[in-house]
Amino acid sequence: MTKTEKIQAIIPAAGAGTRLKPQTHNKPKALVSVGGKPIIHHIIDAIIEQGINDIVVIIGYFGEKIETDLSAAYPKVRFTFVEQKQRLGLGHAIGVAKEYIHDPVLIVYGDTLFEGEISNAFKTKFDGAIGTKIVDDPRRYGIVEKDGEYIKRLIEKPDFIRRSEVIIGVNFIRNYKLMFKAIDYLIENNISFRGEYQLTHAFQKMVEWGAKLTTFNIENWFDCGTNEALLETNRHILEKHSKNRNPVVFKDNILLPPVYISKRATVRKSIIGPYTSIADDAEVDNAAIENTIVNEGASIEGIRIADSIIGQNSKVKAFPYTLVVGDDSEMIVSVPKQIQSVEAEGIKSEEEK
Repeated sequence: MTKTEKIQAIIPAAGAGTRLKPQTHNKPKALVSVGGKPIIHHIIDAIIEQGINDIVVIIGYFGEKIETDLSAAYPKVRFTFVEQKQRLGLGHAIGVAKEYIHDPVLIVYGDTLFEGEISNAFKTKFDGAIGTKIVDDPRRYGIVEKDGEYIKRLIEKPDFIRRSEVIIGVNFIRNYKLMFKAIDYLIENNISFRGEYQLTHAFQKMVEWGAKLTTFNIENWFDCGTNEALLETNRHILEKHSKNRNPVVFKDNILLPPVYISKRATVRKSIIGPYTSIADDAEVDNAAIENTIVNEGASIEGIRIADSIIGQNSKVKAFPYTLVVGDDSEMIVSVPKQIQSVEAEGIKSEEEK
């Protein structure tokens, strides 16, 4: 990317995030928090670092919440919000942005956090550069096969297990007009995979039409598509940004780094960490919290929790115990160490209303 070259970005964020329920009952996957802020904020921050401030966001499920959130959080960014009215795959989602793209474009999938020097992609003189990483089992991904530095073939979710270079969700397309032509071709000829139009197939069509696509390396990427993956990503983010690993006494709390506690959160007489993030307006009182994501406005009191995700504005409070324990006795009170999906009794999500 030169000083005079303008680049736009597309973030497809229309998915319902069904594997993240109940976190996504009343909000889109892109607004689920990890490492102290929504997934999509991490992505936008990385895009802004590259000097890009013209971003097209593809919305669908609770899309108005994404529009409201981003417009308030990033007032200096030029956003265009485009609705994908039918969920017909990633290729289709990128395709609905066609009329709003007039420059080379960076595409970053809306549920993927990444680490790597993506500015290397902007240096290519080819038609595009696909972000990739080597994995041992490629069956969940799209893969690329190369002839020298050029991609000769792309395969969506192969059925074999062998060390492969897989697509991880960060792509720079200089020849954006050819990309949209390829997407249109897929849709017009109903070339789909499991009922969806895939971006991988559009890239393959570009190659068949003579486009020169190459790859660039992404050091790490993190799928935030499940609760378990979300906690793993939270751990990584906290580790990356933690400068201190020694216990800290802060006011009347004990902090076991790495942790993140918002300046707008309230924490009293508690043990926090390790690997715990507490978001804005959350309240924690007389609790012990480990390896847990506490979302905005949540309230936790009088309980020990671990390996958990506490939803936005949720309340978790332990019943008080009155005990008389005799000499030489042992009492163990435990909670199953697994993620539990709990919904408030008598309250329906907005989706169900």
